[in-house]
Order: sequence, then C-alpha cells, then structure tokens
Amino acid sequence: MIYGIPSYDLPLMAAVGFLSYLIGSIPFGLVLTALSGGGDIRKIGSGNIGATNVLRTGNKKLAAGTLALDGTKGAFAVFCAFVLCPFHTEAAEALAAACAVAGHCFPVWLKFRGGKGVATGLGAMIALSPAIGLCCCAMWLIFARATRISSAGALVAFAALPLVMIWPGHVPFSSPLYLAGVLIAALIIARHHTNITRIFRGTEPRIGQARTTGRDGT
Repeated sequence: MIYGIPSYDLPLMAAVGFLSYLIGSIPFGLVLTALSGGGDIRKIGSGNIGATNVLRTGNKKLAAGTLALDGTKGAFAVFCAFVLCPFHTEAAEALAAACAVAGHCFPVWLKFRGGKGVATGLGAMIALSPAIGLCCCAMWLIFARATRISSAGALVAFAALPLVMIWPGHVPFSSPLYLAGVLIAALIIARHHTNITRIFRGTEPRIGQARTTGRDGT
C-alpha cells in the first residue's frame, strides 16, 4: 500500500490523476487571447501561455482573466478529487494538485509545451490549504511588486513553499500534501530555469515591459 491506499483503489487514484492532468492542461491564456482577436499568444512576447505573457499584449483584463482561470483549474482539480475520493481524500487531493500543475506545464493539446505553472500551483495550494496558499500568494505579490519581475516573485514563493508547509502550515513530512508541495515547487522552479539565468544576468523583463523575442519567458 502507498499512503495507506489499498491496491483496489489505485485505479480510482489513477483516474483522478489523469482527470486532474486534463483539467490543468486547458490553455486558458491561448484560448482567451484567440477569442479576443489577439491572435496566437505563443507568437507574442515570450511565447508563453501564462498570464504574464498575456499581459504583454497590453490587455490587462485578459491577463487577469487568464490568471484567475489558471488558478481556478488548479483548485477545481483538487475539488474533483475531494468529491471522487471520499476515502484517502488527502492523498487524492495531493495527487490532483501535482497533476494539474503538470498538465499546465506539459499540456497534451500543445505538444507538451505549456506554461510555468505558477497560477495553477497557487490555486491548487489554496485549495489544499488556504493559509499556506495565501501565504505563497502574498510572497509572490510582494516580491513581484518590489522587483517588478513576476518570475522573481514566483521563485521566492515556491522556493519557500516546503518551509511554509512545515511552519506555520504544520504539514508533516510524511503527509502526501507535503510531497505534493515539494513536487509542485520543484517543477515550477525547474520550469523557470531560463528566467533564473536572466535574473542573474540582469536581463529578465520587468512587469509591463514589452518583450518581442525569445520563447522561454514567464
């Protein structure tokens, strides 16, 4: 058994993971930009499908909508796990959160070329633990505002996530929630590897600054 889950429940857990991946893989940034007549967001700015790149279109409402929907799909995946798995709920929710973020980062619809997972990760963490999720949101907003670099805020928030889960979150190391938090943080930080390089070089675009080249931004 894994986390106390008997083998006969593993197919249900696999279904929850797959459903969460599909939910997370919905490319709202791409869909909203196309529906608004803004074209293919992958051909704009950094080429990323996330809210930060949508903001580079100059449409703040569209960027806010993308941010909200990307966060909502992370929370919705956790909610679906809660409904579908009345037993082993914590493990199912943790799996759903991690799979939703993976879906955003590697969507099957876009040949596994997705976003960085920040909004989806924050939404999933808020659903798992509002206190922990909102604490990470606050760190993201504070550091993004202070540096005017969205990726810097995201990196600080998710680098701190494993510590926040321990204190003040009081999530034990043995909990599937802790494992999910670590995996989500590791994936999001890994997806920001080019951003990290640019931050150290001082070439990372700041919020509101246009970017016309490259396909690896936030």
